[in-house]
Amino acid sequence: MMTNGCRALAVAAALLASTAATAQDDAVRDVGGGWTLSPSSDGKGCFVTRAYPAPRETVLQLGLDTDGSNRLTLLNANWSIRARERLKLDFRLSNAAFPRHDAIGIVAEGRRGFVTTFGATFPRNLATSAFLHVRRGTVRVEELSLAGSGTAIAALRTCVERRRTAPAAASKPGRGTSGIPLDPFAAGTESRK
Repeated sequence: MMTNGCRALAVAAALLASTAATAQDDAVRDVGGGWTLSPSSDGKGCFVTRAYPAPRETVLQLGLDTDGSNRLTLLNANWSIRARERLKLDFRLSNAAFPRHDAIGIVAEGRRGFVTTFGATFPRNLATSAFLHVRRGTVRVEELSLAGSGTAIAALRTCVERRRTAPAAASKPGRGTSGIPLDPFAAGTESRK
């Protein structure tokens, strides 16, 4: 039989273990094969990233949100794409093709590149593909190995599912149904006399 003191210690230990697990879930971490997993800063999704070696040093990133939307980003310090430049690119995986697909130029982390979105099946296609080839008409843009992408996408889906099922943070400013702020100490919550 557990005493009240032991019960309180058990509850405290469970809370600490839960907090440690959540902190680990929110940490950027290596998921193998050169892939890195990180949660998005808005808490609505996660990313997997792979940086490829010289000479091109392209960075591939796939983001997946809790609503199921995804975005693929490729960045390279050598490219001259302008921010917001509209592009038509051909994407080829070993198991799917996306010809004349819309992409938009971006500049991030000192690199230029593009971002695009695909349908709901794209993460699965990427996870089961051996390569990603990108063309701009007849010009080869990039040819990347997707080795390890299956494990990376599985970790990505787990990360997103945790965000989908996590309770809303009580520390966000706003008012509950009683009119009491969810966080009365948050910036922007004024004391009125």
